[in-house]
Amino acid sequence: MKSRAPRLSARARRIRGGVHPPEHKHLTADRPIRRIDAPEVVILPMRQHAGAPCTPRVKRGDVVAVGTVVGDTEAFVSAPIHSSVSGTVQNVAPHPHPAGGEVLSVFVENDGEYRIDPEVHPLPWEDMGPEEIRKAVRASGMVGLGGAAFPTHVKLAPPEKYPIDTVILNGAECEPFLTADYRIMLEYAEEVVEGLRIIMKAVGAPRGIVAVEDNKPLALRRMAEVARGRDVEVLSLRTRYPQGAEKVLIANLLGREVPSGGLPMHVGVVVNNVGTARALAHYFRTGMPLVERVVTVTGSVVREPANLMVPLGTPFRAALDACGGFTEPPAKLIMGGPMMGLAQYTMEVPVVKGTSGILALSQKETEFEIPLEPVCIRCGRCVEVCPMNLVPTYLAAMAHKEKMEDLERLNVNDCIECGCCAYVCPTKNPLVQLIKAGKAELARRKVLFERRAQEAANRGSGKEGGDGGQ
Repeated sequence: MKSRAPRLSARARRIRGGVHPPEHKHLTADRPIRRIDAPEVVILPMRQHAGAPCTPRVKRGDVVAVGTVVGDTEAFVSAPIHSSVSGTVQNVAPHPHPAGGEVLSVFVENDGEYRIDPEVHPLPWEDMGPEEIRKAVRASGMVGLGGAAFPTHVKLAPPEKYPIDTVILNGAECEPFLTADYRIMLEYAEEVVEGLRIIMKAVGAPRGIVAVEDNKPLALRRMAEVARGRDVEVLSLRTRYPQGAEKVLIANLLGREVPSGGLPMHVGVVVNNVGTARALAHYFRTGMPLVERVVTVTGSVVREPANLMVPLGTPFRAALDACGGFTEPPAKLIMGGPMMGLAQYTMEVPVVKGTSGILALSQKETEFEIPLEPVCIRCGRCVEVCPMNLVPTYLAAMAHKEKMEDLERLNVNDCIECGCCAYVCPTKNPLVQLIKAGKAELARRKVLFERRAQEAANRGSGKEGGDGGQ
């Protein structure tokens, strides 16, 4: 008897707000993951994750192997970076980064031999305790591969006062065009489930869920087949963007609301991407740290859209060349998807841990006029579609006017920057850009305030010490 995809869970209801943009997944959904060769030189930025950037651990002329640590830091919220090829360090210098600006990067000249670092060896996670697993995950350089790139070992180490009872694997992949996670679930289902079980053991969670949107019936069926008998649930989600946002997933699957300013751990949940789980299982099976990832290279002007297994540090140009280049010059190049992705100004930026997709769009697809000044006609559409129950037009207005106290009062940091508000805005108000700028400025002012307060405290201590000395 053929196995059937699991029924729609009563909890997996339609999300609050959200939109349903054209999916465009047909371009690559049926394209199996194809491995490409590393380029002559890989470029490894020392910032490929949320948190503290790494410091180079190599210098020009050093010889490295696949899996050799080339960057690390003592900071807890960080993750080491490893070479994806064997060869010689050509340079350590700033280079354009797909997230913007220039970042100190290690350039490794590929010798084509792909020698494996002697420290690479399989790890028997079944025989390891939670703390051992967390240390190993940290050493692997693992981060969330859905795009946020938050260090995985940090997620697996919640404070004891926040016990975790459920781990959710996000297989929604609701962003248009992207199909990397879909192909991973079809081609690496065994490793996805094994990675989930590793995470569950690390956090002591008795329940594991793989959540997949219902526009992916083959993935639902495949995951259900592999999960059967392994204490893992596979639940179907109604297709609607941004179904894959972790707070949305938690509310829909478990009926729990993460408090404003809170994290999933505050309601007993850890959320990881299916690609992260697969990469974790691969790491424990082989000992090879995170040196490659699956990237969807797609768009209307890409000659042969594909899902590629790409060595980290590969320039975007090389990944696009592996897909036959362009049918016409792209008007816009984006890392990620069209809703939350980051526009690029050069194809020389490298694939990093957070590169889930490379999207090239035509002139026709990007022709629309953005007003020089924010324009709001008070239609309320942005409020209707906001999955976080915010008022985006107010947030954007306060950010534009630099009213930071009002921004904080309106819970601007609860914005997940999904882009739904800008998508439906009839006046093309750049709501997301304004809100992101406001969040960045609010964070900058808080850091500045704390620094000045600390300096004042230090001066006060010094003065008291001086008076005492007299």
